[in-house]
Amino acid sequence: MKITRFYLALLLPLCLLLSCSPTISTFDQTAYAQATSLKVDVLDLMDKATENYTTHESEVKALQLNLDKAIEYDKHRPNNQITTQMWTLLNDPDGHLFGGFLVKWKKEGKCNSAYIVDKKKQIGNSFDQIAELESKKIKPAQVTQ
Repeated sequence: MKITRFYLALLLPLCLLLSCSPTISTFDQTAYAQATSLKVDVLDLMDKATENYTTHESEVKALQLNLDKAIEYDKHRPNNQITTQMWTLLNDPDGHLFGGFLVKWKKEGKCNSAYIVDKKKQIGNSFDQIAELESKKIKPAQVTQ
C-alpha cells in the first residue's frame, strides 16, 4: 500500500506538469503557406511526368530543395513531431508518395497518365492533411501562459 501511495504521489505532479504543456506546436503561417504552395508545385510537376524525366530534372531538383527546406523548417519547431513524420512519409524515396513517385519517374523515364492521376490524388490528400493539421493548431494569440 505504501508503494502505491509513493508512485501515486510521483505520478500526480508529473501528470499535472504534462497537462500544462502543449502536446503539439501552435499554428505557424509560414509552415501553412509552405505546405499549400508546395502542393500546387508538386501536382504541377507531376503532370509533366508523361514526358522524359531528364527534360524536367532541374525542376525536380529545385522542387526537392524547396520540399527539403519546408521539412527542415518544421523539424525545428517545438512539439511538431507529427507534422515532421507526415513530411517524412510524403518525401520518402522508398515509399509510395512523392518521394517514391520521383524515383519511379527517374527510373522509368516516363509515367503513364493513369498512374499520375492516381498518385496525384494520394499525394494531394497527403498535402491536404499536412495543411489541415497546421490550420487546426491553436493560434499563438490563443495560448495562455
